[in-house]
Amino acid sequence: MASVQQNGQRFGITEPISLGGPSELDVIKTRELEKYLQDVGLYESNEEAVKREEVLGILDQIVKTWIKTISRAKGLNDQLLHEANAKIFTFGSYRLGVHGPGADIDTLCVGPRHATREGDFFGELQRMLSEMPEVTELHPVPDAHVPLMGFKLNGVSIDLLYAQLPLWVIPEDLDISQDAILQNADEQTVRSLNGCRVTDQILRLVPNIQNFRTTLRCMRFWAKRRGVYSNVSGFLGGINWALLVARICQLYPNALPNMLASRFFRVYNQWRWPNPVLLCSMDEGSLGLQVWDPRRNPKDRSHIMPIITPAYPGMNSSYNVSASTLRIMTGEFQRGKEICEAMETNKADWDTLFEPFAFFEAYKNYLQIDISAANVDDLRKWKGWVESRLRQLTLKIERHTYDKLQCHPHPHDFQDSSRPLHCSYFMGLQRKQGVPAAEGEQQFDIRRTVEEFKHTVNGYMLWIPGMEISVSHIKRRSLPNFVYPGGIRPSHTSKGTWDSKRRSEHRNSSTSSATVSHTTTTEMSSESKAGSNSPGDGKKRKWGHDGSLTDQPRPSKHVAVSVPVENSEGGSPNPSVGSICSSPMKDYCTNGKSDHISKDQVDNVFSKDPPIEKIATPQAPSQETEELEEIGDFGNQMIQQITPKDAISMVTATIPPLEATALNGSLFSNEAVEELEVLPMRQPEAAHRASVQQPKPIIKLSFTSLGKTNGK
Repeated sequence: MASVQQNGQRFGITEPISLGGPSELDVIKTRELEKYLQDVGLYESNEEAVKREEVLGILDQIVKTWIKTISRAKGLNDQLLHEANAKIFTFGSYRLGVHGPGADIDTLCVGPRHATREGDFFGELQRMLSEMPEVTELHPVPDAHVPLMGFKLNGVSIDLLYAQLPLWVIPEDLDISQDAILQNADEQTVRSLNGCRVTDQILRLVPNIQNFRTTLRCMRFWAKRRGVYSNVSGFLGGINWALLVARICQLYPNALPNMLASRFFRVYNQWRWPNPVLLCSMDEGSLGLQVWDPRRNPKDRSHIMPIITPAYPGMNSSYNVSASTLRIMTGEFQRGKEICEAMETNKADWDTLFEPFAFFEAYKNYLQIDISAANVDDLRKWKGWVESRLRQLTLKIERHTYDKLQCHPHPHDFQDSSRPLHCSYFMGLQRKQGVPAAEGEQQFDIRRTVEEFKHTVNGYMLWIPGMEISVSHIKRRSLPNFVYPGGIRPSHTSKGTWDSKRRSEHRNSSTSSATVSHTTTTEMSSESKAGSNSPGDGKKRKWGHDGSLTDQPRPSKHVAVSVPVENSEGGSPNPSVGSICSSPMKDYCTNGKSDHISKDQVDNVFSKDPPIEKIATPQAPSQETEELEEIGDFGNQMIQQITPKDAISMVTATIPPLEATALNGSLFSNEAVEELEVLPMRQPEAAHRASVQQPKPIIKLSFTSLGKTNGK
């Protein structure tokens, strides 16, 4: 297949899947999509666009005045004082051209070597802003991973980062896309510059910027409606969705947004995570900065959905993703693929694709996290801190229940109008698909996990009296009214939607399975009664794996809440996480193999309707299966130039002992993520001999020690 060329430039690390142009139907559907996005209010007015430009001009003058002030205070000579300068750059959705009305503007201030971050940016500049009447809601966050100041300037929300370059003078024509700009820069400056560098690189790496922007607006809107747009909650944020859309644009360089949206769901529904999404080859660079590489960096092996930034140094932009949130997103990709296929036969429309996810109908059990503070400023700080820690709760629950209890965090907070200075967060709970409710495992006890989480949150460095947090279990029927639109609880669940039809099909399927299970259980029960003749001694008989009877303690009776066995009642399919975790990168890291993926492997994984439980079962290839062949090589892009000798030595040096790997033996687990402990709790090993029955963990979900939702 010929390489894609546009102005002499090739896009992407592989050949495109299709060079085909749009059909007449694509043109019509794209016009419908653009009109739909206009009608739902995703585009700002001309007046607001002009106001944003004016605000950016004011901000640029503010930082130029600031740099002159501190240069004079530090006694710089007349020439340096005259040339003293600071410059404002934009990045994020505004720079990409996909921002909507009321969206904030991500900005970066680049200053010279004598303008420090701590003393000058969070000192003099912060003081200047606080004294300006046109500046409101000033909120500095100096201890963040990427330090910033948030505020409103003439009513426009601004997030301002700072990069301190080792230069005496910042020229007006400064080009921050050059790697040399990072030389001798501190770590916080590198991270601050990364946003602008990545944004500009994305725009360089897509074949058609206008098609990219329309498709990205579509996918951002879809992700927000489906509740999977939130980096802090463990889903994906703006830059993540931009990188995913950009890769689809590279694979289908001549397609219009209608086809790009459809192929987005098809490709990522079949993507074999944790293979990385790359827009360009990874540059090792000459500055010695660490780039994402699971072969060399043990921490990178814990990333289960790597989406790599295209600017040096390449980083994983989606390290927050957990097993639960990955499962939810892959289910949403499956749903989107099915709807787009239905749209091709006029059995669905854009309204169907953008149906909001009925979060409070999807589960029977929820966690409610309530926080409060003494005043508005304290609540804003407290909210920011708690939101940044909520991901820990999801990860801890997954770990402490050996991934048997899955969490679905809602990406937004809810406020009760009758309780000022208070807000709530919610997480849906469900048992993992395919995990039966065996004896002694009817409930999950996560009280200790919750207490650990609360202890971590209360360790906030800026904590002051009045900042409170409580966590409680709540049933769906007891959900507070303020979580529903208008504060009115619906009298019945939504009907007639795509998701409700899928829920109905799921219930019917579960009923059929339950009937078969009941018949089998009845037969086993009659056999069990025949074999159980011992007197009541506080124990009961249970059939072992080898057909023998074993004594099991009777479960104690206590007040507890049971998590239902059924997976969920949501409309999104829930593919097995295990079915998407086999990868050439994992094989390389575990076995030292660097072979290319065979065509048979690719055809198997990227078939049109991949099986959910058994990915090894061949499927009939779709029309584009052969074209999808190149996708399978993205993992090998990183390893194909390594010699066998280097591979053996590298694997020997980087593979951790068994105790430090994931429960399933994969080096691509989510166990050693960021703030959590390095060594995960290990699940009892499965018995290799049928005659030996391993003890089961005692995990019962009981919230009797936690505060009740009602009556607080």
